[in-house]
Amino acid sequence: MAAAAAEEDASGGAGRARVGLCVLCGLPAAGKSTLASALHRQLPPRTGWACAVLAYDELIPPEAFGPEEPSSLLPRWKRSRRELLQCLESLLRALLTGDPLARPAAATQPAWERFLACCRQQGLLSAESHAGAGYRTLAATPGPLYLVLDDNFYYQSMRYEVYQLARRYSLSFCQLFLECPLECCLQRNRLRSQPLPEQTICLMARKMEMPELKKNAWEQNSLLLQSAAGTSEDRCAAGLIEQIIGLLATALANPVKQNEESTESKEADRAVCAASAIHQADQSCRRIISQAMRDAKDKKVLPGEMKSLAEELHELKAELLEALRQGTCWKGQVCLENPHSAPAAWVTSSFQHEVANLLNKYIFQ
Repeated sequence: MAAAAAEEDASGGAGRARVGLCVLCGLPAAGKSTLASALHRQLPPRTGWACAVLAYDELIPPEAFGPEEPSSLLPRWKRSRRELLQCLESLLRALLTGDPLARPAAATQPAWERFLACCRQQGLLSAESHAGAGYRTLAATPGPLYLVLDDNFYYQSMRYEVYQLARRYSLSFCQLFLECPLECCLQRNRLRSQPLPEQTICLMARKMEMPELKKNAWEQNSLLLQSAAGTSEDRCAAGLIEQIIGLLATALANPVKQNEESTESKEADRAVCAASAIHQADQSCRRIISQAMRDAKDKKVLPGEMKSLAEELHELKAELLEALRQGTCWKGQVCLENPHSAPAAWVTSSFQHEVANLLNKYIFQ
């Protein structure tokens, strides 16, 4: 009943979204791909909705997680995620307007080709192509379409980027979060033909930020699913699929409003931006510390003093990041009241100055 009502609203009501974005998140080996496959197979016959799965593992190349170039300001995996989000936005515009699908200017050709291949595999592209114009037309979908984004999405900010995209185009948005004990994920990972390094999964588990339904208004349409008792497909067969359909239907009937933001959403926006800026500042400080330690080694600073230098450098970094979080003074300078307003240049110059003074103390003592 809920699905039928949502479909009627989505296909006929003015201002109703015909496209939904479903963020499917959790640790590696938690059962996300199995659940995504079940949704792709079961949603069309049960609800009449189209369903396409965009698997980030297929869309982001493994080399994006390899060693970084020293001159790189943004990690390659972040650049790849940004490119993918821009490709997704291009797809959404084409779906909503009927205009040709065009490659975003900021997306590389390899990233675009991977995205096109995934869309083609999921039935989102028509057989027609216009090679000369550099685009392909989209296949028509008779009813609502759900795009399921299959990824770890361990940071809240990663999921919030998708929500912002939904808000920009007044789309439906919801989250499916698979909870699975770390040890269970590690056991399942060992059985894979190409297992991930266990330290990667453990690190991700420490970083995982679960949806906060009571705190964040934008996460209200979320469902937390336990996946340890069996595979997600088994649980769907046991009736959980109906619960998921209920969530998807609710999201379809209540697309995100474009221009109306609650106080909670604004606060979440500020918090996510601030966290992202502080993370960038942290990365800048780490690079400066690494270079300082190399310089100290080249200048033949003694091993015992190298250890003391490292401790002082990391303490200096901790003080700066805390000052950024609190908006307080650091070394006589007032930190920005809004740390999310791109403090990277300020952090780099100020921190480099303090590090140089500290390094000189060890080199010339």
